[in-house]
Amino acid sequence: MSLEETLGDAQAMRNADRELLSLALMQSRNRSLAWLALLEHLPEAQALAGRMGWWQERWIARNLQRARGPAAALSQAALASIEPRADDWWSPAAPSAPAPGIDILRAYLAETLELTLELLARAANADDSLHWFRAALFGEDARVLAFAALAQACRVAPASLLPEPVLRPVREPLWFPAQAWSLGSAPGGYVPANEQWAHEEAVPAFEVDAQPVTWQQFAEFVADGGYDDASLWSGQGAAWLEGDGRRTPRDVEQLRHGVMLQRFGTLVRAPMGGAASMLCWHEADAWCRWAGRRLPTELEWELAASRGMSRGMCWGQLPEWTAGRARAWPGGAIDDAAALRVQRGLAWFEPRRLAHPKARRFVAAERDDGFAGFRSCAV
Repeated sequence: MSLEETLGDAQAMRNADRELLSLALMQSRNRSLAWLALLEHLPEAQALAGRMGWWQERWIARNLQRARGPAAALSQAALASIEPRADDWWSPAAPSAPAPGIDILRAYLAETLELTLELLARAANADDSLHWFRAALFGEDARVLAFAALAQACRVAPASLLPEPVLRPVREPLWFPAQAWSLGSAPGGYVPANEQWAHEEAVPAFEVDAQPVTWQQFAEFVADGGYDDASLWSGQGAAWLEGDGRRTPRDVEQLRHGVMLQRFGTLVRAPMGGAASMLCWHEADAWCRWAGRRLPTELEWELAASRGMSRGMCWGQLPEWTAGRARAWPGGAIDDAAALRVQRGLAWFEPRRLAHPKARRFVAAERDDGFAGFRSCAV
């Protein structure tokens, strides 16, 4: 495997040593700085970049117990920041203060990365010693989606920062027999909190789409009055629909005779065979009711993504909504997220090292700004 392939490999980077982590952290920061350069006129982008740098400094340079890895006492007082007002500007726990200038922010991002790399060079090549460095890498990589959503909302073209999505051929649904599956991740390397821990669950036989629902399929739902049929919407979905006044997906200008949608300030024609996106959970759920299908469970999605690739299972085009609500796996612990829904997969423009079949993302059901789509299962 080449160095470039290794840097983009999800499992390899969860077990990355000091040298690989150093390269990846610089790669990730350079990408973040490119996004910041594009969006620096937006206070939201400055805040996003500032919180990213603050998190890295807080849990690496300012964390006296970083060598203990996940066992570090998170409530322990932190060392002072290299920027005296960093906590006021970027800490999630502090009331927001007037943001610093862009030059101060850039200097802070440069200095925090330099300090991180110096400490990394002296760290032991062991999971506990590298835990916070790995967490910082994957946390910063995950900010790409937020930067892209901000660019979409503000009609800013990201030019070379986003590759073109690849159009996949439509394939027949896949059938999986009843079996046992180890859901979640086992200890070893970097394991995000919401994947802890691996446990076996029984999976009844199921049929799942080989690819996300397409624009052609979603357009048929709209043309059939899907947004006006109250029987297709849950109580919360109906309330969202009434409050938003939505009759097409976000940023869609036309769905009849082709899909025209706004992408980063430009009106484009979406391929009818491409994955429908910018959908909230309620829209995905309503489409499934209309089609006589359902959203896959996390268990089904993870099994299919792990075992179905050779059979045509296609994922990694966009985040995908699943059924059920966010919850911790047995033996794990996460902050209260019961009101949130779960997305699996990732957008075509996100760093490929995030493409792990066990990765989870918790998102509010009404959020439709994150390029999400969905696939369905037979009832």
